[in-house]
Amino acid sequence: MKSLELLVEKIILSSRWLLVVFYMGLVAALAVYALSFAFKFWKVAQNVFTLGEAEMILAMLGLIDAALVASLIVMVMISGYENFVSRFDEAEADVSFLGKLDAGSLKIKVASSIVAP
Repeated sequence: MKSLELLVEKIILSSRWLLVVFYMGLVAALAVYALSFAFKFWKVAQNVFTLGEAEMILAMLGLIDAALVASLIVMVMISGYENFVSRFDEAEADVSFLGKLDAGSLKIKVASSIVAP
């Protein structure tokens, strides 16, 4: 019976690697969203002298919103991978801040990014 329990636990712990598929999907979604952001920016840049003040402010707010959504995607990818899949091996290099993202700090960062604008 103990061997069955160990097998179940091993399967459950190994299943966390299935999350990598979702995180890679988020990477692809972020790349598509970056193309969308570039297209929006190009449209704003083309019409910079024809847009009124109100339309220009709305266009800038749209770009800011896109940047905040992209940042949220990155935060979810990094903290989710760190918390549920595996630690980053290069944490001592230039990305030493990655190991400091946990669920509590993620909530604070998301809340502050929503409230800040």
